[in-house]
Amino acid sequence: MTGASVSSLPSLPSVMDTARWVALYRALESERPDALFRDHLAGRLAGERGREISEAMPASIRKNFWMLVVRTRLIDDLVTSSIAEGVDCVVNLAAGFDARPYRLALPKDLTWVEADLPAVVEEKERLLAGEAPACKLVRQSVDLADAGARASFLDRALSSAGPPRRALVITEGLLVYLDPEEVRTLGRELAGHRSVEGWIVEFPSPGLLRILRRTANKRLGNSAQMKFGPEDGVGFFDAAGWVPREVHSVFREAVRLRRLPTTLRIFTSLFPEPNPKKLGRAPWSGVVRLVRK
Repeated sequence: MTGASVSSLPSLPSVMDTARWVALYRALESERPDALFRDHLAGRLAGERGREISEAMPASIRKNFWMLVVRTRLIDDLVTSSIAEGVDCVVNLAAGFDARPYRLALPKDLTWVEADLPAVVEEKERLLAGEAPACKLVRQSVDLADAGARASFLDRALSSAGPPRRALVITEGLLVYLDPEEVRTLGRELAGHRSVEGWIVEFPSPGLLRILRRTANKRLGNSAQMKFGPEDGVGFFDAAGWVPREVHSVFREAVRLRRLPTTLRIFTSLFPEPNPKKLGRAPWSGVVRLVRK
């Protein structure tokens, strides 16, 4: 359906559809003999709806699914290294249909907390009924756009009774849909919890954000428009109390992991990496582990 008109292409009106779409790409990667990860649940989570969405998308979008695959692998590695350094609680905000608690080699006593909208949580519970996670998994329904509900959830997840937690927060695929002030507010809220040692974020440069808006925003629902691509890159988080510990360029990592298409690999080799604190018009996407300032 590469030649389909814009009006005939599917929109992604719900968070559920986006979750299924992303799960499909994890399933496709898992089928490769040289897969960067194995997600045995991704196909079930994507379902037929995930495949319908992907097949109806234009080639300009489908051919770039490598970015989601590389992002997934990078976050996998950051989670694993954070746990090796002593993190004992992972909080995944807007977790969607992520399956890391089931597919990563995690300590049994690790607490993994997922938060998402009630409909997403309910559907995920249904699809994964009978599956056993590798760690202690807590799944909670919360509207993260509601400041009061979000604050209450974070208090429960990060300030529970017992020994102090050493927590890592993941916001995979979330920040790009928030405006800068919302991202700054979230960062300050997380910094206000002393147990949060690290925060994994990913975001595009302003140049890449413009491209994404042209190709994807028209197919996204009104509640899922892409907004966040800071000019100052990782420096944006400084005012919220966070500094980068690790910065990974998705493009450069895609070369290392052999997932960047040939034409883009040639393009990337001709130009230096932009300064992650001064991104400007350069097309760039990064996965970053932030630590408390």
